[in-house]
Amino acid sequence: MPRKPLLPLTALCLLAVPLTACGGNTAASDRNVVTVYSADGLKGENGDGWYDRVFEDFEKETGIEVEYVEGGSGEMMQRAAREKGNPQADVLVTLPPFIQQAGTKGLLQKYAPKNADKVTGKAADGTWTTVVDNYFGFVYNKKELKRPPATWQDLLDGRFKDRLQYSTPGVAGDGTAVLIKALHDFGGERPALEYLKKLQANNVGPAASTGKLAPKVDKGELLVANGDVQMNHAQSKTMPNLGIWFPAPEGGRPTTFALPYAAGLVTKAPHSANGRKLLDYLLSDTAQRQVSAIGGGFAARQDIEATDADAADLAELMKGVEIFRPDWDDIERNLSAYVDAWKAATGS
Repeated sequence: MPRKPLLPLTALCLLAVPLTACGGNTAASDRNVVTVYSADGLKGENGDGWYDRVFEDFEKETGIEVEYVEGGSGEMMQRAAREKGNPQADVLVTLPPFIQQAGTKGLLQKYAPKNADKVTGKAADGTWTTVVDNYFGFVYNKKELKRPPATWQDLLDGRFKDRLQYSTPGVAGDGTAVLIKALHDFGGERPALEYLKKLQANNVGPAASTGKLAPKVDKGELLVANGDVQMNHAQSKTMPNLGIWFPAPEGGRPTTFALPYAAGLVTKAPHSANGRKLLDYLLSDTAQRQVSAIGGGFAARQDIEATDADAADLAELMKGVEIFRPDWDDIERNLSAYVDAWKAATGS
């Protein structure tokens, strides 16, 4: 998703910039910085997202400069894996199952941030902790569609041909979530892949980042796309045609599952002390109370009760939606096989 930089461009490392520009264990090690690799969604279109506020407040409070690198969850995890021998990032933030994969690959070191005891979503081995709760969802254009499609089957209608798109499983966290939800709603791998093969007739094609799809839906270039509640709710403040919905299995209730932003301290991070301070700050009272009003998401800490208008809107949105819990151990273990099967079924 295009973002207005929070920091001056000289302090911002983008994916297109060579790795040496981020400093890593060389120039950056001499500066008071912390480098964050993160899935998109928490940084605002116009410098008004949760990350924008949190990073700015963190810099003022600590004097530590934040360098930010953004991409799909799988993309960020894979980049950290490639750099394992010479880590460039201090903090990694991704959606499941990529945060679990990062832990399995030894990319994260154990660290329990302050207030982590008030968070339920965290690794048993202490390598990652949820910082923003979230749920998987879809978006539709409210101007062109009077109501969202009720079921998965509705998406096979010819009116969605070349006006439907979902991000790529295995690359984007929300794209992987499409596959996970289909596996659940259709009752297994075979029926899920049979359906997604049919859906391919309407699908525009691959997308590495989910955040780029919502603006296309708002403009009417697409009618429906995948997303997640936090990111899309935040986007809807400046995208009036954006509506959030949850496809239902035939004859059933709309379903979704938790898709939190989880953060961990990178193994042998060049600025481990600063990484710990940032993780502590992400779970601070101040940062967590800003999650719904500024970020459009759900506080990770169970002791934080949001009472703002956005929190009320989010609670209303989730009414009547069945929330299931994926078998993350199975998904983390077999993700490559599931993705390969999806590629074979869809010809992607």
